[in-house]
Amino acid sequence: MSTVAPRPPLDSSVISEKISQYWRVSVVEVTGSTQDDLTQLVADKKAKSGEVITTEYQSAGRGRLDRKFDAPASSALMFSFYVEPIRDKSDWSFLPLLTGLSAIFSLTTLDPELSPTLKWPNDILIGDGKVGGIIAQTSGDGVVIGVGINVGMSQEELPVVTATSLALHNFSTLDRNLILSTFLATFEELFQRWQNGEDLRHLYKERSATIGHDIRIEHPDGSHKNGKAVDVTPAGELILEDGSRVTVGDIVHLR
Repeated sequence: MSTVAPRPPLDSSVISEKISQYWRVSVVEVTGSTQDDLTQLVADKKAKSGEVITTEYQSAGRGRLDRKFDAPASSALMFSFYVEPIRDKSDWSFLPLLTGLSAIFSLTTLDPELSPTLKWPNDILIGDGKVGGIIAQTSGDGVVIGVGINVGMSQEELPVVTATSLALHNFSTLDRNLILSTFLATFEELFQRWQNGEDLRHLYKERSATIGHDIRIEHPDGSHKNGKAVDVTPAGELILEDGSRVTVGDIVHLR
């Protein structure tokens, strides 16, 4: 058995000390899903832009395409946040990419030795291993975005063989309070730049593990297509070398 890394508890007061007043962070010990909780608050008009919910354990967490996401208590950073963009709604689908950028910028801020990349549309990779993922859904006048990052997981605790964790890469800090506060500050800066109309695709492309590579797109209906990914649109769609655009599907990187 591998040694389990320390797992300091989440503490909203510690997080709040390091972030701007734009954010309001709530910590819950156990929940079904932070994404569902926050979506319900938005529906009940009890949440405004900047609301964040994070948890030690969620029993019904999910990723893209409603896949289950489970992690032992306190081993992962799991949170959802709500924003109300002022940009045209057709641009909102870039937000998962912006969230991924914010995540890897945050991780490299805390540990410059780390070299995470982004697999379109919303996987955070270290090498070939998935260390985190993102889910986003429109709700009310904005978007609820969920993030899960494997922080302190040991090899035995990983949900699938293709996953990894920060602890397994000797990440410099496994304090989820610090990781979350760094993420929120980073996202706020990038979100403001995006809100102001800045095109941030060059930042994404520089850190993409998908663009420039041959890929297979596996569609939800079971069909698939091979091609070379060359760019993304302002709305976050993947552009292939033949000019076609991909809006949904699982991406397999071909060697």
